[in-house]
Amino acid sequence: MYKLLLCQRYLRTRYIALASIISVTLGVATMIVVNSVMAGFSSEMRDRIQGILSDIIIETRSFDGEPDAATHQAVVHKLAGRYISGVTATVEVFGMLSFQYGGQYIHHPVTLVGIDPRSKSSVGPLVDYLQSYHDQPQGPESILAERSKSQKPDWELTPSAAAHRKHIADLNSQRLKFMKELQHQKREETAIADPDPFVTETDASVETAAAANDVPQDGRVYIGAGLISFPQKDQETNTMRTVSMVQPGDDVKISTVTAGTPEAAYFSATVVDVFQSGMSEYDSQLVYCNIETLQKVRKMVRSNPDGSSSRAITSIQIKLKDYHDASKVVELLRSEFPPETYNVLTWEQKQGTLLAAVEVESSILNILLFLIIAVAGFGILAIFFMIVVEKTRDIGILKALGASSAGVMSIFLSYGLSLGMVGSGVGVAFGLLFVRYINQIESVIALITGRKVFDEKIYYFKEIPTHVDPWTVCWVAIGAMTIAVVASILPARRAAQLQPVRALRHE
Repeated sequence: MYKLLLCQRYLRTRYIALASIISVTLGVATMIVVNSVMAGFSSEMRDRIQGILSDIIIETRSFDGEPDAATHQAVVHKLAGRYISGVTATVEVFGMLSFQYGGQYIHHPVTLVGIDPRSKSSVGPLVDYLQSYHDQPQGPESILAERSKSQKPDWELTPSAAAHRKHIADLNSQRLKFMKELQHQKREETAIADPDPFVTETDASVETAAAANDVPQDGRVYIGAGLISFPQKDQETNTMRTVSMVQPGDDVKISTVTAGTPEAAYFSATVVDVFQSGMSEYDSQLVYCNIETLQKVRKMVRSNPDGSSSRAITSIQIKLKDYHDASKVVELLRSEFPPETYNVLTWEQKQGTLLAAVEVESSILNILLFLIIAVAGFGILAIFFMIVVEKTRDIGILKALGASSAGVMSIFLSYGLSLGMVGSGVGVAFGLLFVRYINQIESVIALITGRKVFDEKIYYFKEIPTHVDPWTVCWVAIGAMTIAVVASILPARRAAQLQPVRALRHE
């Protein structure tokens, strides 16, 4: 009983112990916050990369691709059909995106990916990334999504995109007609027979051009939000808003190279939807195009002797029923797809460098933060040694009254455990509270400092992702309490070894 009474008295009256509690609290809270942010970052990044790439990717080593997508998919189903829930063929190549904004052309290097949207949605959450399937902001209010999530994605324009395109076509028609009238007026005033070099259309061609603008291009694209938008500060409200340079229904120009002997290839495409995965690396780089147009432009359509045609592809994406079967499926596919022509990888192997970097960074941070708690342990060690020296006579009195060495030792061990429990408990509560409101805290810090702490262009995400693992929280708390108890062992042994006579004679 006297042991508990002494522990409570030391906790209430020894304010120097507060320093140990604070150091343990800060160490535990910091470890919980950092682990939660790193786990959230890793989890979100893995989910989004996996959604873009699917579970397994079969890539051709040449950008020219390999012919006959149907045969490739049939082989995949034959080898591993029982493990597969979805397959899609794609064509991937580098390109250049060009569009007009503010009276000038803007150019962006992009990764052009030819897809069939229906089969692509079977291997990844394509619908979750297309803006027409979600609430769209429009001024202070919002309108309902134009597509239902149960609706399969396609290359058809939404009603608002078609209306926008019609509006642009009407404006072009009016502009061309005005230029034509201005041309006739100039001819009448100057009596010059030669046509104006700026406008040479006939009335019929004016109507043809306007009508052509109303018809979408054969090329259709889902374009990354980061390619066609930029943040701008509203001077009136002093808030940031996103300005879109291209809207669904507008036309863009795309440049790439043909298969075989590389030659420049160009085509116009109509923007059907805006793609936004939440990772700026993809949103500012990817352009999804209808695969038929891309194959035609790149001259990847080949005629067979029987009169039919085959279309070349550069990759096949596979979605598994259970990702735990990934290594088994990869081995099956590698037995049929020769390594000199194809590269068969899981999405983790394809993005191994990025994932390994995140894991190494997380491990190093955990080691460094664990050292913070270890420093708190050395503080407890020093404080306890000081208490033993200061309370030497009191320890002698206890032992003279019949307290055993084990009893004296247990006082200091219990005291260390109490410090660890209080510090860990407060640290866990503080850490979890910080994680809960971390984005609000980031906003306040950004407001005070005038700069963003978590820039989405650097860290990929719009807000700080977090994921609290209960087991990690438990192990951090248990580790802190263990360090506190271990740090109190040496002072406790010294106190237990004191002889009553010598302790009572201590000055």
